Amino acid sequence: MARNIVDTLEPRKTLPATLLGVSLGLAAGSVFAASVSALAGYFARRMVTPEERRTGNALIRAIVTDEEGQIWLHFTRGADTADPGACMLIAEDEACVARLSAPRPVPEKPRLVARKLEQIYRGSLDGVRRGYLSGAIYEHPQDAGFDAEDITLDLAVGPGPAWLIPGTTARNLWVIGVHGRGAKRTESIRALPVLTELGATVLLMSYRNDGLAPNAVDGRYGLGDTEWQDVETAVRYARNHGATQIMLLGWSMGGAIALQTADRSALAAHIDSLMLVGPVINWVDVISHQARLNKIPQTVGRFAGWLLTNRAGRWATGLAAPVNLKRLNWVDRAAELHHPTLLMHSKDDQFVPYGPSLKLAALRPDLVTLRVFSGAGHTREPNSDPQGFAAAIREFLTRRIEAQR
Repeated sequence: MARNIVDTLEPRKTLPATLLGVSLGLAAGSVFAASVSALAGYFARRMVTPEERRTGNALIRAIVTDEEGQIWLHFTRGADTADPGACMLIAEDEACVARLSAPRPVPEKPRLVARKLEQIYRGSLDGVRRGYLSGAIYEHPQDAGFDAEDITLDLAVGPGPAWLIPGTTARNLWVIGVHGRGAKRTESIRALPVLTELGATVLLMSYRNDGLAPNAVDGRYGLGDTEWQDVETAVRYARNHGATQIMLLGWSMGGAIALQTADRSALAAHIDSLMLVGPVINWVDVISHQARLNKIPQTVGRFAGWLLTNRAGRWATGLAAPVNLKRLNWVDRAAELHHPTLLMHSKDDQFVPYGPSLKLAALRPDLVTLRVFSGAGHTREPNSDPQGFAAAIREFLTRRIEAQR
């Protein structure tokens, strides 16, 4: 029947087979190129766009009360829910914000993991079924037992809220906490026990686009290429208030920001050293890793990197100016590192691989001290091994204090 229909089509004005093949190939190539371009644009935009709210990937299967009246949340076992150490539950729409204990197995239910409810900071568990688990386990320094003064930093983008925890025996030693992408100043509270033990003054700052400080004009992260200017303001504040020795404590992207501050700030000479947790040493490596993790072809990942670094990519990223990824690559720029640096990085970090930290430490053993952790997810080093984390900071800070005497 099909043959008969074809035979009766008149007139038969068709393309030659070879030309038809080329045309189809070009069309398919155009569709493929458009798909690659769209995916790369989406990937690049996600890298630099602050998330208005976190996706709640931690599924709560049950909320139970034990014989002692303690409340336990049972989660589907996963990388986040089973990550060692305490954590904070941030329910969808922040209906509940609470601190949870380290995970425990649920008897006879290997697919579940249990965490005890230690404190509700805000909201209620009523109706909560899923949330995001954060490594920042405190909402305020007071939750960890520390008094803090609310201050405001006069950032280039506007007023930036900050917490100031005055020092004791080493008041002129200041540590400035620089949080990571998608986090807030609460991230550094976990370091307060060891920092205050050494008598340091601690400044926990906010910076552009973090949900506390005002947004930049484009509302986009600079991945460290712009945020360092806000940290420079914090360094200036410290200098104006008696600091004679200043250290930057950077987490994840905050590590990239701290490195840029120490490199590009007019006040770099007043920065003594850096302490970096799960730091981004090379964004190209992170982009490549994230592409693999999300099953995105490497060609798409490379194109996403190109979009971030070129003005022509602004249509996709929304950046006011391109990000200089070469300037953010401290493996290639290892010879330009000038500050003593402590790197604390878990070999099980699934978001920012520790490979570049290893390379930088190997290239600059004269300046870089590396402390490798295991079992911890991204920036969860103080959660999974609080003693080891505190010891690494204590030893490094003690050496830096002695060096200034």
